[in-house]
Amino acid sequence: MTGQWQKTNHASSTKTLAGKVKAFVDEEIIPNESKLAMRDQRSLQLQMELSQSARQAGLCNLFYPLSHSGKIASLEDYLIVAEQEGRTEFSQDIFGSHTALDAHMLLRFGNETISRQFLEPMVSGIAIPCYGMTEPGHSGSIPSLISTAASLSKGRWRINGRKWFISNADRATFMTVLARTGSEDMPIHHALSMIIVPTDAAGFKMERQLTMMGYSYGQGEVSLTDVQVPEQYLLGICGNGIELMNKRLSLGRVLRAMNWIGLAQRCLDLMGARIHSVRGKFSRLADKQLVRQHMVNAYHAIAGARELIRVAARSVDAQAPDDIAINVAKLAASRALCVASDSAIQLYGAEGLSDLTPLFGISRIARSSRILDGNDESLISSVGRRLINFYEREKVYSFD
Repeated sequence: MTGQWQKTNHASSTKTLAGKVKAFVDEEIIPNESKLAMRDQRSLQLQMELSQSARQAGLCNLFYPLSHSGKIASLEDYLIVAEQEGRTEFSQDIFGSHTALDAHMLLRFGNETISRQFLEPMVSGIAIPCYGMTEPGHSGSIPSLISTAASLSKGRWRINGRKWFISNADRATFMTVLARTGSEDMPIHHALSMIIVPTDAAGFKMERQLTMMGYSYGQGEVSLTDVQVPEQYLLGICGNGIELMNKRLSLGRVLRAMNWIGLAQRCLDLMGARIHSVRGKFSRLADKQLVRQHMVNAYHAIAGARELIRVAARSVDAQAPDDIAINVAKLAASRALCVASDSAIQLYGAEGLSDLTPLFGISRIARSSRILDGNDESLISSVGRRLINFYEREKVYSFD
């Protein structure tokens, strides 16, 4: 359907990996989605078994650093693999793709102690990371409101505070905590730091699990009461928490957007299957103008978002993250997923709202995508401000 001139020249090894991941998703994960969705002890056991199978097939941690078991060097190249991983909502836990961001952060900003005690165990599948930034009662997008505090005394950090909406909080073995290490009157760009905290440390407590739209995604709220960790557990240098937060957000938003496009593609494929099913043919769905419009709207949103993600990924690969490109790509991927999932549910009718298809689960993720990793309103305001400020200095915006 698409011409050769439209295709990006991905490495042949990456194309092979994308094919293997697609086959694993189609043959091993999708047939088990209804079981995995139960989120009980049996589903957890099944998830662990599938993860072990993926690891034995060499399909785990594909975007880890090359020095630590990774197999793909560039973020742009990873796009076609991430899309295949993202075609099911259970892939991140099974393929370990949700930990790639932590792997890159720990390698780039960690020391020898952090590498030995956290990064290497994570590569082997023993350690599971989580990230504590947002706090109850505070907007996660305003770092100056961070109240979790850490003070250094006699070679140990003492940490007190509370964090919530933490992914993997229910099973993580360590958390990267964003904490205030400077005084209240210190400029915020020098007042925050990131510190690694084992979840079995004294004073670390899982307060409660948090559901989103009535469903558990492993999100939780934790408290830290006089938690003490060695000075060497500091990530980067003291006071560079804002810098690390921004670097984490840049890579994290692109990775998340890649997975969302995979889910949007799944919705488009399900729409095609519905149209050509026995019921679809009986209802003559292919002949209905609004059905065709649903297909075009979904395709248009997905195709546009993919290219925006590609542009954003190139800027990250070049070590010059373009905030405008990254934030717009995140917005586009979220909207593509919302359009595709909503359109697919419309074509499936009541079945799309039931547990008979994966669409309702995907729609929950689609709605949450407008909030996770930066809500739409904050990103639109930020990008709009940057563009307006640009035109205060220049007359023409160059997309090259």
